[in-house]
Formats: sequence, C-alpha cells, structure tokens
Amino acid sequence: MSASQNSNNNTRVTLNERLEPYLAIIGPLVMIALIALAMGIFEPARYFRLSNLNIILLESALYMPMAMAMTFVITQRGIDLSIGSVAALSAIIVAFLIKQYGFPAWIALIIGVALGAGMGFINGLVITRFRVPDLIGTLAMDLVYRGFALVLAKGLVLARFPELVTEIGRGQAFYILPTPVVIGVLSLIAGYFVLTRTYFGRYTIAIGSNPEAAEMTGISVDRHRVYAYVLMGAMAGLAGVMLMGKLNAIQATSAPYFNLHVIAAVVVGGTSLFGGRASMLGSFAGVLLLSMMINALVTLRIEFFWQSVASGVVIITSVAVYTWLQKSDRDGATGLMSAFANPDNVKTLKLAALLIGILAILFISGGLLSGNPNPSG
Repeated sequence: MSASQNSNNNTRVTLNERLEPYLAIIGPLVMIALIALAMGIFEPARYFRLSNLNIILLESALYMPMAMAMTFVITQRGIDLSIGSVAALSAIIVAFLIKQYGFPAWIALIIGVALGAGMGFINGLVITRFRVPDLIGTLAMDLVYRGFALVLAKGLVLARFPELVTEIGRGQAFYILPTPVVIGVLSLIAGYFVLTRTYFGRYTIAIGSNPEAAEMTGISVDRHRVYAYVLMGAMAGLAGVMLMGKLNAIQATSAPYFNLHVIAAVVVGGTSLFGGRASMLGSFAGVLLLSMMINALVTLRIEFFWQSVASGVVIITSVAVYTWLQKSDRDGATGLMSAFANPDNVKTLKLAALLIGILAILFISGGLLSGNPNPSG
C-alpha cells in the first residue's frame, strides 16, 4: 500500500513539474486574450485592421532584443535601469558619426552596438568590482549616460539618416515582414538557444538559484554577471539604432521609459525577480502583451498619462502574483492547487483582487472623465 501511495505521489509531482514551465506563459496569454476580446467588443474595426496590427508588431519588435538580454540579467538576480540612456547615447553617437564625420552607415551602426556593449561592461564592473548594488549602480549610470547624451546633443534633434538606418527601424525584409520584427524575433530565438543549450544559460540559472553554491562549483559568478550586462548593453544599443531608424530622428531625451517597459515585459512573462527562473517565450509574450495594451488604450482614445497608470497596474499585478507563487514554492507547497487551498493565500488573493478592482475603477473613471478642460476666463 505504501508503495502505491509513493507511486501516486511521484506521479503527482511529475505532473506538477510538467505544468511548471507553462505557468509563466499562461498569465500573459490569458491577458492577451482578454485584451483581444475587449477590443473585439469596443473597437473591432480599428483595432484589428492590418495597419494597426503592423503597428503593434513594430512596437513590440523594438523591445524584443532588450527583453531577451534582460531575461539573462534578471535571472542572475540583477537589474538594469540604464538601458534607456544607453540606447539614447548610442544612437546620438551613431547620428554624429554619420552626419558630422561622414562615416558609412553600416560602420556607424556597428560602432553604436559596440558602444552599448561597452557601457554594459562598465555597468558590470561597477556592480561586481565596486560591489555597488545593481539597482543603485545602474540607476547612477543611467544619470551618467543621459548626461553625456545631453552634453553631446546640446538640445538638437538629429534627423534624416541614410536608407540603411531607416530600413532597420521600419523597413521590410524580403518585402514580407517588417525588418525590426525579424531582428526582434531572431534575437529571442538566439536567446532561447543560449539559455537552454549552452553553458552560459545553465550558469545563468545556477547563479540566480544560488550564487554561493554556483561559486563553490567553480562558476565565475562575477565574470558571468558582467557577460550578462555586456549583452544587455549591446541589445540596448541595437534598440537605440532601431528607434532612430523608426523615427528617422533622435534626441538626447529619447527612450525615457525603456527600462520599466522591458523589465515589466520580462517579469510579466514569468522570469523571477528572485533569480533562477527564466522564460524566453514568456518574455516574448510579455512584450507583445504590453504593446497590445498600450495600443488598445490609444485606440480607445485614452490619454497618455492613463497609459502609464495601466502599465503600473500590470507591473504590480504580475510581480505580486509571481511573488505569491514563489512563496508557495518556498513554503513547501506541492503544486498550484495546494497554494489555492492555503487560507492565508486565499486572503492574499482576495486582497489583491480588491486592489485590482479599485485600480480598475480609478482607471475607468479617469478614462471617462479625461478630455480637454474648458479654459476659464
């Protein structure tokens, strides 16, 4: 009898383990389906027309390379708040190389991505050599890089670049798919391969799970953390070039919210802020979800400021849910159903539902009351 019970327990654990990799992707997919359903009710003609779907894809593609790299950074228990400034500074330097110094566009683009990698390398050294916490170190470097961009640009808007630059930002590959989408999807595929098929990916998960244990097994934790930040900087530089090509212009204040958007997409996709758990497919779904949400708000003619509110609600909700799930794991739960059966967890869910309901009411009220105020006097 005990043998059969053990067999049933093993079967139950195996089923939970099989479901575990898909839990990260279920959340964003459900939210994507809800957005599609809501827009199918309120604005089907405008939201689902081909031109608007193309806009969503182009917006998503801009964040895909950064989401791929941020997945590695966050999986190693890191964070990078400087990617917006890295993107802006890289693009500003590329613009100056092309317009002022006459560099061929392809050489300037390579230099821009390399400069982004260099800035990521500096971030990694600040964190690993000077032992500055990731949050403080990258936030400080964000100010440094943004300051350099402001000094270089001197308030100018640099515009009208060669065709190669605009092709990267909004061109068509083989007259079928938008070039940025091809770049973004290929970067995520490459990231998935590195994460699941290489030593760097395995070391990344090991470092995030337990840095001390990883160090004791012979993994150079600091070196691999620097590698992750170098990759993050290079992808931020690439995103800066893509943004420059998309707009056919760049200025020092560009890309102010890249960091929050990318971090939100990665966390919504199921990569753990506590490290050791990553989902490249989830990061793709997270990027697509946020782009669909923002586009839906624009389609519904809701003001830009309420878009920020909606993004914040998504971040809070996703982080809270995944933190709750991870707490269940740490407390010894044997699956998702046992987590729901815990009375304390049920109370937490009810509180979270109440908070989300209040935020939703505020959001809807703001959307209904938004509009241009009547001037007085």
